[in-house]
Amino acid sequence: MNVTLAGIDLVILAIYIVALLVIGFYLNTRNRSSMKDIFLGGRSLKWWQIGFSLFSANAGPMMLVGFASIGFTQGVVGSNFEWLAWIFIFLLSMVFLPHYISTKVSTMPQFLLLRFGKRSYNFLVIYSLLSILVVWLGSALYAGGLIISQIFRSTLIQSVLIIAIIASSFTAIGGLKAVVRTGIFQSLIIIFSSIILTFLALQKIGGLHAFMEAVPFGHWKLFRPASDPEYSWVAVIVGYPVVAIYYWCADQTIVQKMLGAKDVREGQYGAIFISVLKIIMPLIFIFPGIMCYVLFRDVAKPDNAYITLVSQIMPHGLLGLCVAALIAALIDTVSSGLNSFSTVFTLDVLARMKQMDEPAKRRAGQWITLLAAGLAVGIAYLFSLSGKGFFELSQGLVSILAPPLSVVFLAGIIWKRVNSLAAEIVLYGGGLVCLIVGACHVLSYPSKEFWPHFLLLSFYLFLAMAVVIVVVTLCTKPPAVNPLPSIIDTWRQSGGRGSRVWWLWVLLAVVMCGIYLTFS
Repeated sequence: MNVTLAGIDLVILAIYIVALLVIGFYLNTRNRSSMKDIFLGGRSLKWWQIGFSLFSANAGPMMLVGFASIGFTQGVVGSNFEWLAWIFIFLLSMVFLPHYISTKVSTMPQFLLLRFGKRSYNFLVIYSLLSILVVWLGSALYAGGLIISQIFRSTLIQSVLIIAIIASSFTAIGGLKAVVRTGIFQSLIIIFSSIILTFLALQKIGGLHAFMEAVPFGHWKLFRPASDPEYSWVAVIVGYPVVAIYYWCADQTIVQKMLGAKDVREGQYGAIFISVLKIIMPLIFIFPGIMCYVLFRDVAKPDNAYITLVSQIMPHGLLGLCVAALIAALIDTVSSGLNSFSTVFTLDVLARMKQMDEPAKRRAGQWITLLAAGLAVGIAYLFSLSGKGFFELSQGLVSILAPPLSVVFLAGIIWKRVNSLAAEIVLYGGGLVCLIVGACHVLSYPSKEFWPHFLLLSFYLFLAMAVVIVVVTLCTKPPAVNPLPSIIDTWRQSGGRGSRVWWLWVLLAVVMCGIYLTFS
């Protein structure tokens, strides 16, 4: 589906690009102190900065396009990926984050170094770099490049290169602070344009009642029967938690923004804020796909449902705003990935190889950002040969990479008995299995029918590795010293027992239960 842009649309796009660069470059140069630490922004982030930044990093092109595709073909079932997320953001906020901040780590590999030693640390350094390149950068550039190439009638590689250049430019200069500041700006654009798109589409359908009547009954079910081949309730309930523990509690690109918090309390409020934003995400990302099914199911395809709705519904001017939102989602996802790759590579590879002062680390981080952008462009090209859909590609990759990290981080936090040997067996043995399975799954080898749904596959891998870590732990000696305090001790030290935080989580839980009762 081609999108024809008028002059006013191009003007809005130009204004967006200029505003983005001003925020990314100029506002950072005004505050020299924030530029000294390009990795964690001087650990000075407020709760609202963290929440908006997490939103924009999470709302990548796979979100806009992939969720619309799920809405078009499956309905609201895809909302589970957003409406169940609060449980695991809660876990990050109240269980993992106090440990992370109390130990003053800058990266997830550094946390494993403290808990399990150098071999586990070395594994996660390599694993983190690969997952950031593949999941955050390669797949995002591929999906976004395809969309941008359709809009501007350019080649895939041209589109990918332009996005990589824009994202790497301000990220290399301003680091995490630039990523957060531009993320706030881009979050507002994404939310505003998506609300307008949903509202105009609802008007064209004839209102809320007409919309509900026009949609097949099955499209309103959050939980599908166990026999459903796409998103059965079994796959969602057992598979999604595996992905969510890794994504929200152990993924460098997500957790890094929490590590930049001013203190534990600011991080916890930021987690609550992103959980609240998650409530509206299906309404502005999945419902447009359902609306496209109602209005244009005869001409649209799942992967272009979002573009079809935008091109048919939005008047010129607002059309340019929607395209700007799409580009914003892509750029922020890429810039977040670039900053995380630079942080891990600089602090956990280069700084371990030779002595480096802070200015040297900063310069190295800037060059690594540019190198990562170049590698990501190549990976995006390789993804173009896979033939997978946007959402299936991104979520499938995360699901298959997640199990070893989910098992080790969860066990390492809640079970003091787990020792280094058990963690290393799961990380190295399980990681190798996941990489092989992931490559075969993406390439559909030996056949697409051979593989179960990616969520079920993730659960099977998680279950096997959980059994391994329990058996090895019980059959070997406990660690002589566990360098981490207990969860209760960490809460006491960090003030994590604040009643207001807990009551806010309870209120959110009540709201989410109400939503699930409504759609059941």
